[in-house]
Amino acid sequence: MAKRSAAIEHSTSEVIQALLESLKAHDPYTYGHCRRVGRNALLFAEALGLNPFEQKIAEAVGSLHDIGKIGVPEGILRKQDRLSESEDKLMREHVAKGIAILRPLSHIPFFKAVSTPIRHHHERIDGKGYPDGLKGDDIPFLAKLITIVDALDAMTTNRPYREGNSIEYAYEELKKHSGTQFDAQLVETFLKEHPAWGEIPEEISAHGIAQISRKSG
Repeated sequence: MAKRSAAIEHSTSEVIQALLESLKAHDPYTYGHCRRVGRNALLFAEALGLNPFEQKIAEAVGSLHDIGKIGVPEGILRKQDRLSESEDKLMREHVAKGIAILRPLSHIPFFKAVSTPIRHHHERIDGKGYPDGLKGDDIPFLAKLITIVDALDAMTTNRPYREGNSIEYAYEELKKHSGTQFDAQLVETFLKEHPAWGEIPEEISAHGIAQISRKSG
């Protein structure tokens, strides 16, 4: 039984890695972002005391939350200016595209558990998020967890249209939007725990991904 469980876990990891390699070929920045969010989602889940299975789900959700951007045109992903209204609409479709990519795996309990928080990682506590406008406790717990980790990485890394902000700025933004965009209790725990997590591994750091991007450009 233990061997079978280990084999299933190994196969699951291989599927996730294959999906991430496809994303890497399409958009190295998003690949690095997903790897970093996956790493920090795991550490956040550990800090929250989630069980080992839930920790693996959190890591997978973080790693695959933007997998739907494989279906977003590179011109939009790498645009140097802010997106137009129509381009932003196309960008938001990455959520539905991600669920569509994972749908063939939905018969596997692990990936079924991963899909729901991925669908809702852009919801907001105040109900002003997307795609379903869920509010408060209606938002899946892991989606609320990922939203915080996702936002921190997005704020602190360079994007095509702006330079990354400092970690101090990101912390203040999380506090500022606590209770409206983000779950207040989770923000409080995250701000307490995150400083102890150490440096991002070089191969998935913003610097490391930038080198990959230059080589593939």
